Amino acid sequence: MTNFIIGIDGIIVLIYIIISLCVGIHIRKYVRNAKDFILANQSVDLHSGLASLAATEFGIITCMAQAQLGYRYGFSGVTVGILLCFSMVIIGRTGFCIQPLRESGALTLPEFFEKKFSRGVRYASSIAMVIAGLLNMGLFLRSGGDFLVIVVGLAPGLLEITMTILLIIVLIYTMLGGLLSVLVTDYIQFIFMSIGMLVATGFIIYGAGWGNMIEVLTETYGAGAFNPFVNDELGYQWVLFTGMSVFSTALTFQPVISRSLASKNTAVAKKLYEKMGLFHIVRSLIPALWGIGALVLLAPGVVDKPILAMPILLATLLPVGVIGLLVASMLAADMSTMSSYLLAWSSLLWNDILIVFHKDKWSDKKAVAANRLLVLAIGIFVLFYGLWYPLKADLWVYLIFVGRISASSALVIFITGCYWEKASTFGAYLSIILGAAGPVIYLIAELIPPLVPYTEMIGPIIVGNVSFALALVGMVIGSYTKPNLQNV
Repeated sequence: MTNFIIGIDGIIVLIYIIISLCVGIHIRKYVRNAKDFILANQSVDLHSGLASLAATEFGIITCMAQAQLGYRYGFSGVTVGILLCFSMVIIGRTGFCIQPLRESGALTLPEFFEKKFSRGVRYASSIAMVIAGLLNMGLFLRSGGDFLVIVVGLAPGLLEITMTILLIIVLIYTMLGGLLSVLVTDYIQFIFMSIGMLVATGFIIYGAGWGNMIEVLTETYGAGAFNPFVNDELGYQWVLFTGMSVFSTALTFQPVISRSLASKNTAVAKKLYEKMGLFHIVRSLIPALWGIGALVLLAPGVVDKPILAMPILLATLLPVGVIGLLVASMLAADMSTMSSYLLAWSSLLWNDILIVFHKDKWSDKKAVAANRLLVLAIGIFVLFYGLWYPLKADLWVYLIFVGRISASSALVIFITGCYWEKASTFGAYLSIILGAAGPVIYLIAELIPPLVPYTEMIGPIIVGNVSFALALVGMVIGSYTKPNLQNV
């Protein structure tokens, strides 16, 4: 059951979609070349960058993943946001790695790696990043579709159609306007998203009662609801896994770092990081509260899968009109995330992999057309991958685990490239191989029935932590075994 009424709530959602689509299409006339398409000609100011990054970082998939953490672990799930906040503030205040990246003139992180190591490292790292990014993005449509089917009350058979329509809308304005369209639509989406989230949170806290929420968490999870270190299902391994993951995300994840590279100057880029810190706590806390609200308000047996607890609660708790606003705001968040990710991975493909073909010599018209085709190709992959991949673990664990395919080595190569003179090209290659080996083998093993017991015994968290260690070991051993000539 849902309180969503097509004649009222559906109209609210439709109006929002039409506004976003028209604005995004209108911006296309300002795209003159590939740099405009990828980085908005590096003209993003602080406030536009903050609104865009905030909207990008709060998609339906992120919201559902965080709500699942709140439902299963209470306020301990907000640890993700706290760790990410510290990471962003530290990077912003010190300029750690970001300042050397901006001063290098590189348009992407792999391009920076070429300047520090070699063109081969640029190719290898960008391929790893694209693979990890596409696997990460692959479940966006599935999660968004699950949310809409439950909250709107669509028949389950309409999930694929809903996913496809949503993707087509995003593809249209992203292909036409590039980052310029994304930035403008992000600003609109940020406003819708903020209003919808705050209204929904007010209804949930009022319905569940703050004191009652604390009481239920204490009875259900004990001290583990408030302290991840004493939570039986989390603990130090999970905190280490999460901490390293969010730090690498802040420094190396293309959808995040692209806003830094698109900023007007280094000072704006640093402020963008610093001021985004607090938002990440809010981004974790609000959906975690929704998950906790579901734990308190939904009767036992109603929730079959923890990942669906939050949309089930919203569908039954929010009144007509408010639920339409909420769906519009969540669509705003999801469209922003998908458009930014489509552009992020297409820009890596264009700038760092396909450069062997275009060599930065294609005409502006041809370059923009190629980037648009790349966005379309990624959209098609995401559509089909999202339909068949079976999710085995927590959604949040999956999202940050597949990121380890590239994040472990990217973090090591980025930091050593900036601050360790002995870092060598051979060390960078070893870091990429060893950092990606564990996650890739684990993901493949999960799909082979005889190996499933072993993957369940080991778990993604241990594999993820080991991948960081191996990436670092690869860089150190490789750099001392085969140093660059200038370091000899």
